Amino acid sequence: MFRFRWIPFVAAIVVAAIGIALGQWQTRRAHEKESIEMLMRARRAAAPLDLNIAQSLEDGEYWHAVVRGQFIPEWSLYLDNRPHNGIAGFYLLMPFRIADTDQNILVARGWIPRNPGDRTRLPVVPTPQGVIELQGELRRNAGHVMELGSAPPLKPHAIVQNADPIGVSQASGLRLAPLMLEQLNDTQDGLVRDWPQPSIGVEKHRGYAFQWYGLAATALIFFVVTGFRRGTN
Repeated sequence: MFRFRWIPFVAAIVVAAIGIALGQWQTRRAHEKESIEMLMRARRAAAPLDLNIAQSLEDGEYWHAVVRGQFIPEWSLYLDNRPHNGIAGFYLLMPFRIADTDQNILVARGWIPRNPGDRTRLPVVPTPQGVIELQGELRRNAGHVMELGSAPPLKPHAIVQNADPIGVSQASGLRLAPLMLEQLNDTQDGLVRDWPQPSIGVEKHRGYAFQWYGLAATALIFFVVTGFRRGTN
């Protein structure tokens, strides 16, 4: 005979609901990354966008692109807490003036290691002079990291946690495109350009979803089993 008790029943339902909700969230994250992967493959197979003649970049994320122009080193920014292969470091961001226009695009030039003895000491990175050509992939931003408290105002050569084209445009007064460019070609500056892919981790999300669904099932099974045991005592 099964012995029903309200407190164990409510506890089991609450745990099961939490497990199912978190499992569904992880499943959605997996589907989102699968969609990103499909979009990236399609756009990488297409011809690169020429940003010197492109009319709009609003829907251009993940397109490969080429652009001619020159860097504006006066507004370089260093994104902190960007490790590479377990080594602490920065992403170097710098505006890039598109040739023969008043338009600029924010470029993630690459990764540099942080000074282990003094995190505020920035390495010297050579900046190409004059008009050059860059190749890269368009992104909304360089990824966001958790930031406690309010972010300080952006200023030239600052070490910051997060930055995007809108914020840099407002702080610098430069007219920036809505997307940024993750540089891929080598410009003899010693920077690492092994950019993390936003589509990785699908199997991790599926594994987490399985664990959460398992928790929900375990809670319900435990309630049923213990109910029958109480009924036989």
